This record gives sequence, C-alpha cells and structure tokens, in this order.
Amino acid sequence: MAESTLKKEKKTAKPKTSKAKKEETISKLRIRVMAYEYKILDLSVKQIIDTAIRYDAKVVGPMPLPTEIKKYTVNRSPFVYKNAREQFEMRVHRRVIDIINPSPKIMDALTNLSLPSGVNIDVKII
Repeated sequence: MAESTLKKEKKTAKPKTSKAKKEETISKLRIRVMAYEYKILDLSVKQIIDTAIRYDAKVVGPMPLPTEIKKYTVNRSPFVYKNAREQFEMRVHRRVIDIINPSPKIMDALTNLSLPSGVNIDVKII
C-alpha cells in the first residue's frame, strides 16, 4: 500500500516550468508624407520604401490617410454681382509609412534622401 501512494505522489507532483518570454523592445519609425499632388507624393513614397528595403528593413505601408480638402468661395466682382462666385479647393494628400526596428544606417540614408519640392515629411520614433 505504501508503494501505491508513492506512485500517486510522483504522478501528481509535476515540476512547474516557468515560460520566460523574451520581450524585445519594438521601436517604430513613423513617417508621414504630405503633398498637394498625389503623383509627386507616390514617387517620393516609393523612393523612401526602396531606400528602407535596400537596408533590409521591415516596412509597413504606405497607408493612405484621408485627403484634406479646403474649399474657398470668392466673389467674382467686387461690387454689384453678389450671385457670381467662384469656388476653389486645395487638396492635401497624405501617406503613412512605418519602419519597424530601424537601424542607424537606415536613419542616415533617410536623412540624406533628396525628395522633390512640395513634399512635406514628419518623422516620429514610437
């Protein structure tokens, strides 16, 4: 009878193994690109992505953000003709690119990148 209780104790007493997960700090480089013309914007985004891929970076995007439309209404004549008006609009196109775990080589390559005029870039490290 004593042998059977020892066998039961061995079966029930399981050593607990702790699973230690290695948590790596994931840093992201978030690049927001803005321009009035979408063709120039797409060319500059392609240039940024090609530069990041050249240095073996993981790239997420480009993700299009909503186009901001600013509309302006102006009188055609300064005095009598109130009903004659013109409407103008400005469209701001935006894209977001995320580069996961960027290396210093990628940062240097992106800062030395020459992009066309009319393209605005905001870079954040998250």
